[in-house]
Amino acid sequence: MMSGFKPLTSLAAAACVAFSALAAPALAEEFPTKPLSFIVPYAPGGPLDGMARLLAEKVQPDLGTVVVENKPGAGGNIGASIAAKAKPDGYTLVMGAVAINAINPWLYEKLPFDPITSFEPVTLVASVPNVLILNNEFAADNNIKTVADLVAYAKKHPDLLNFASGGNGSAGHLAGELLNVRTGTKSVHVPYAGSSPAKLSLLAGQTNFMFDNLASAATLISENKVKALAVTTTTRSSAFPDLPTMEQAGIEKFDLGTWFGVFTTGGTPKAIVDKLNAAYVKALRDPAVRKNLLTMGSDSEPTSSEEFAELVKNDLAKYKEIVEVSGAKLF
Repeated sequence: MMSGFKPLTSLAAAACVAFSALAAPALAEEFPTKPLSFIVPYAPGGPLDGMARLLAEKVQPDLGTVVVENKPGAGGNIGASIAAKAKPDGYTLVMGAVAINAINPWLYEKLPFDPITSFEPVTLVASVPNVLILNNEFAADNNIKTVADLVAYAKKHPDLLNFASGGNGSAGHLAGELLNVRTGTKSVHVPYAGSSPAKLSLLAGQTNFMFDNLASAATLISENKVKALAVTTTTRSSAFPDLPTMEQAGIEKFDLGTWFGVFTTGGTPKAIVDKLNAAYVKALRDPAVRKNLLTMGSDSEPTSSEEFAELVKNDLAKYKEIVEVSGAKLF
C-alpha cells in the first residue's frame, strides 16, 4: 500500500508547484488591488522622506495609491523590522539605506531582521556621497583649504581636533574613525542624536568638522555656511563636480558612499518584485525626478532587483571591516 501512496504524494506536490508557478504571474497581473504602504524608517522632513514622497507620487500611474508612513527609531531598525515582518505580497515597501541594510547588522548585537533574507531588493534609488565639511571660522583661522591641510593640523594638534556625527555607528562616525586610521591622527568623536543637531554644533563652532551625506549638507555648502573639502566616494559628485574625492585628496582606500533603495518583504513572489521594479525604475528615469534628486546632491541610479541585491551583499562585506576598524558597537 505504501508503495502506491508515494507516487500520489509526489503527484500532489508536483501539482502544487505547477499551480504556484501558474498563479504567481496571474497574481502579479492583478497586483495591486489596494493601496501600498511605503515605510520610511526615519522622521519626516529629511532627504529620505523627500525621496520617498516624490517617488510615491510618480509611481501612481502604474501602482495606484502609495501611502508614505514614517516609522523612525533605533537607527532605522524599527521601520525596517515592520516591513520585514509584513505579509510577503508586495503591499509593504520600505526605503532602505546603507546604514540600515549594510552597517546596522555589524553594529547591533541583535536585529529584528536578517539583512538578506528578510527583504527583497526592488531597486537602488540614489547614491549620495558623504562629504567632509568644516566650520568656516575654524577653517579660515587655521588656513585649512584642503584635506591635506586638515590632516597636517590634526597631526600638529593631537587630540585637540574633534568631529561631530549623527550618533555612534553612523556613517559620519565611521568616516571620521576611518580618517583617523588612514592618516594616523586622533580626532575625537562627538556623537549627537541625529545629523541635524550634529550640523548645528558644527555651525556654532562647538565641533570642528564632520562627514555628512551630501543630500543633507548640499544647502549649507551652496550657501557657503560650511567649508567643503572632499566627497567620500571613488568618483566625484555631479552635483558638486569641483569637490575632489578623498582618494584624489591623498587618502587611500576611502570609499564610503551612502545609498537609498526600495525593498519589499522577503519571500514576495518574483513576478510582483519585477512589477514593482518596473514602476520605480520608470519613475526614477523621469527627467523631473532626476533633476529633483540632483538638487538634493543625489545621483539617480535605478537598477534591476538582482543588481541591487549584489550591491547590498558587497556592502555588507565592506562595512563589516570598517565597523571593526572603528570599534563602534550598539546594543
